[in-house]
Amino acid sequence: MESLLYSSSLQTPAFSSQSTFLFHKSVPNSRPIFPFLHKANSRFRPLFCTMSRSSEADTKPKEAKLWGGRFEEGVTDIVEKFTESISFDKQLYKHDIMGSKAHASMLAQQGLISVSERDSILKGLDEIERSIQAGEFVWRTDREDVHMNIEATLTDMVGEPAKKLHTARSRNDQVLTDFRLWCRDAIDRIVASIINLQVSLVKLALNNEGLIIPGYTHLQRAQPVLLQHLLLAYVEQLDRDAGRLLDCKARLNFNPLGACALAGTGLPIDRFMTSNALGFTAPMRNSIDAVSDRDFVLEFLSANSIIAVHLSRIGEEWVLWASEEFGFITPSDSVSTGSSIMPQKKNPDPMELVRGKSARVIGDLVTLLTLCKGLPLAYNRDLQEDKEPTFDSVKTIIGMLEVSAEFAQNITFNDERIRKALPAGYLDATTLADYLVKKGIPFRTSHDIVGRAVALCVSKNCQLEDLSLEDMRKLSPVFDDEVYEFLGVENAIKKFSSYGSTGLACVADQLDYWVGKLEIKK
Repeated sequence: MESLLYSSSLQTPAFSSQSTFLFHKSVPNSRPIFPFLHKANSRFRPLFCTMSRSSEADTKPKEAKLWGGRFEEGVTDIVEKFTESISFDKQLYKHDIMGSKAHASMLAQQGLISVSERDSILKGLDEIERSIQAGEFVWRTDREDVHMNIEATLTDMVGEPAKKLHTARSRNDQVLTDFRLWCRDAIDRIVASIINLQVSLVKLALNNEGLIIPGYTHLQRAQPVLLQHLLLAYVEQLDRDAGRLLDCKARLNFNPLGACALAGTGLPIDRFMTSNALGFTAPMRNSIDAVSDRDFVLEFLSANSIIAVHLSRIGEEWVLWASEEFGFITPSDSVSTGSSIMPQKKNPDPMELVRGKSARVIGDLVTLLTLCKGLPLAYNRDLQEDKEPTFDSVKTIIGMLEVSAEFAQNITFNDERIRKALPAGYLDATTLADYLVKKGIPFRTSHDIVGRAVALCVSKNCQLEDLSLEDMRKLSPVFDDEVYEFLGVENAIKKFSSYGSTGLACVADQLDYWVGKLEIKK
């Protein structure tokens, strides 16, 4: 049937599912739906072109679904396109093949398939993995997902034995097995990237021994700190990030395979055998939980989000420090970009994007939380949507870690600019209060005395170390010549001695710890 763009009424005609016509030969007593086209060109000779919705290849009979026994007709093209996941879950292929090999070996051990059938399956899976890695494998949308693509191809290759592979297995437990294995490997990759950044930061600290910088609270100058101390603060944060990931890995490392759709199976399978083969700690105890659980992904993406926040804070600090207003660091040209209109610009874009991409990683977590919040037990197709945010989170966080390490290896701290900036802000005020405490003055009273000393400096436009002893004794008679050993940022740094503080000896101990733990050669 043809669909027309001319109609005897003003209503738009219903287009046929076979073709769409842009123009058509004149029809008596009809009105053009696009009259401006008709009026604009009186010599226009109406014509039509047919646009097929499917390619010639798509008109061939579709392959029957492996689950299609109870259905009398296939799904429509729109439904198939909307529900497929092969466009993104094909990256699970290695883990899908791993799981299938372990499952086939277990089935043979339990007498559910023969040894020769197992060998045919294993050989076929090896060939499929080879063809995927070589870029020869043809992924088919009509086979829906990575599992069906591999299984259907295996059936084409080895025949009947492949039809037994899905014995005592559902795609519900199969995909969770693949996904847990994938996340386990992804965690290892992220932890390796974290360690690489930690090494870069420790080396940066080693190259800037003794450099004092202003420490900030509320983005206002607070106390002097060693640059090494601040850089090691990042290293500590990253260490907790790695710990969270490894904790997550330990919790996710349980095997859902054999839970089947949700209720398990009456066949004599050995879930402990497949768990051992795949490196899982043990099978999951509850089959309903095994196929419906996604808290391992939520925990994983939560850990990634915390990493992203830490990296964003580093990015923010370094972007500020690279500005003319601070001028504390100079990134090399190799990690900077320019402006298309302002010739003088040199921008720390990598760290700006680290700051920006943190939003993306956090968004991936929020997507998963929202996805899971209203789902009844057990499996629901909604859960297909857990893959893309997870894949994106992992890819993004690894990129952020890698570029942060690259940036750290290509920045220079501007010693002279930093030293010139140190006098401002009365960074030694708290150390002066400590001096008074050592003289027996209660801290609250010491706080008040030093506050008045700072006010005096503001009125005189000078630093605390510039005040005369006479000026100080007007504030408190306990002041003596020893006070000047507490004033100035260099003296202040020397007075820090508590565990974990910014004192020279304390920071040296911290550096030694990290050099040893990360096996860095000085």
